[in-house]
Amino acid sequence: MSTPAHDPLDDPLARERAHLAASRAALRAMREDVEALDIRDVAANWVNAQVLTRQIDERIKALADLSDTPLFFGRLDYLHAPGAEQAEGAEGERFYIGRRHVHDADGDPMVIDWRAPVSQPFYRASKKDPMDVGLRRRFGYTGGDLTAYEDEHLSDPAEAAATSKLLQREIERPRVGPMRDIVATIQPEQDEIVRSGLSGTVCVQGGPGTGKTAVGLHRVAYLLYAHRERLARTGTLVIGPNRSFLNYIEQVLPALGELTVRQATVDDLVAHVEVRGTDEAAAALVKGDARMAEVLRRALYAHVTPPTEPVVVVRGSRRWRIPAYELDEIVGELLARDIRYGAAREALPQRIAHAVLVRMEQAGEAPDDRVQDAVARNSAVKAAVKEIWPAVDPAKLVLRLLSDAEFLAEHAAGILDEDERKTILWARPARSVKSAKWSAADAVLIDEAADLIQRTHSLGHVVLDEAQDLSPMQYRAVGRRCTTGSATVLGDLAQGTTPWATRSWAEALAHLGKPEGAVEELTAGFRVPTDVIAYASRLLPHIAPGLTPVASVRENPGFFEVRTATGAADVVDACARLLRNEGSTGLIAADARIPALAEALTAAGISYLAPGEETTRETRLTLVPASLAKGLEYDYVVLDEPQAVVDGEPDERTGLRRLYVALTRAVSGLIVTHAAPLPPQLAE
Repeated sequence: MSTPAHDPLDDPLARERAHLAASRAALRAMREDVEALDIRDVAANWVNAQVLTRQIDERIKALADLSDTPLFFGRLDYLHAPGAEQAEGAEGERFYIGRRHVHDADGDPMVIDWRAPVSQPFYRASKKDPMDVGLRRRFGYTGGDLTAYEDEHLSDPAEAAATSKLLQREIERPRVGPMRDIVATIQPEQDEIVRSGLSGTVCVQGGPGTGKTAVGLHRVAYLLYAHRERLARTGTLVIGPNRSFLNYIEQVLPALGELTVRQATVDDLVAHVEVRGTDEAAAALVKGDARMAEVLRRALYAHVTPPTEPVVVVRGSRRWRIPAYELDEIVGELLARDIRYGAAREALPQRIAHAVLVRMEQAGEAPDDRVQDAVARNSAVKAAVKEIWPAVDPAKLVLRLLSDAEFLAEHAAGILDEDERKTILWARPARSVKSAKWSAADAVLIDEAADLIQRTHSLGHVVLDEAQDLSPMQYRAVGRRCTTGSATVLGDLAQGTTPWATRSWAEALAHLGKPEGAVEELTAGFRVPTDVIAYASRLLPHIAPGLTPVASVRENPGFFEVRTATGAADVVDACARLLRNEGSTGLIAADARIPALAEALTAAGISYLAPGEETTRETRLTLVPASLAKGLEYDYVVLDEPQAVVDGEPDERTGLRRLYVALTRAVSGLIVTHAAPLPPQLAE
């Protein structure tokens, strides 16, 4: 690592600090230019003014200079002018790589956005393939102050390849507060996924600490950079497993200057009704099965009734008669077109009206489109449509299926057996949609029915994190949000902790409607210390025998200890010990043990947070139920009673998977405390 020289004129670190100060000043000037914009003579009306004002406000927010976030983190010195694809470069030119583009008063770049093509060699260049880069420089920061740099001469064969100390330091930096971006530490295999094209769906299988969540978020940021106009029209969405997880990751994209990405859970997407009930695991398993889509389709289209009476339209002194057989042909054609139930219902009166107009023309009249619309609104036509193709409310359809045994048996024949039907039938049928105690799985069924009736709006790109826990019907719900777009699917089969957890990514992608999606695997662990991941990996043969164990690339093996505890006081002592270190600490325990541990922490005078609440310098301990630990990370973790975590799940495999998740939340150190014997699967 380089150190500053005594002469400021020859001090490289001083020059880099000067460039940082100049870049921050340029960013302030860019922001001030936007703030000074006067749209009074530009906006033609108040609507345009509102739109422009909102766009300007968003631009101002995107140009915010976060004082504790480095404006640039690297530098590239090219040997020659890059080729046609990187025409910005010239011989001897250097580029500072940062989180966003910054230019000076003349428009010359001072910092290049990490997503620009010219920045790519910062992540991809190597001794074997230097990509015409002579020097790659990484910068070290303390807070927002540039304090160190490290050079790598890629074109010098005499310089041995070495692990970057600054890179290791950044990876191992203590975590306080929400998740931060990894833009300074993206590895080549991660960068390849981040920069893959918008048109293709990518599924990333990654064990704990491989950075799959960060890769997914940075992929969104990259796609917004490369396809901003298209995605501005179609929209982007990040889907997480729960609100705590979304709170944890919500600052990553704004730190990269992206403010327009919506975040939601699957439950948010399908919130057609208020969820007040829960399902037994067996019922949720059947309701989440993809076969339910066909049951719903049958039940919906059973409402279409073959016409038995003609339609007679009276206009003035003339009567126009469409016989039942012709109506039946029209209905058959609409059914054969396989369009949405609601769209077909809207088309039916126009098709009947067209048949009337044909008869008018045959009689010598010359009707136009206005006449056809009037006929379509005729009371006789409306009555026929109501009888033949009635309107259906999706929630009422699901309500009837779950309440009426005969109705369910009729439409689930050959799909669900008798035991499965009994499993999902409500013991006490609800009287109405509002009074029903809907479960989360019921809401997904209603969403499926709603899409059968009216097509769900599709977005340009969807990121689905912790995807291994979704049911087939939940995959279908997400897939409906990107039928005309693409998806980034993130997950770890070994961390599937629901009874319906997916068995393979090929199966998951098929349910998502993206069977052509490419599956990529990340196996290099950047977050979890070597000793911790090695201990947790003892569970893999029992929970996911086909997966490759994560190989930690951390030079620091981390702190790891298994200790016997005689009660809650010993657990509190372990927390107090870890809180002496810098960074965050998580106390993870079986959900049933959380109240007792909360009481013990309070008695000891140790303040704590709930998952999703932002840690501060004063309060750095989070008390985490094992059911909410997925996706979270802490510098240090105390894991209380592993066997209780296993026993808290309906079956042993799910319990062991939950334990695997809990064991792999630590970034720097882990203490396992137990009074009961450890699960035998953890034995060497």
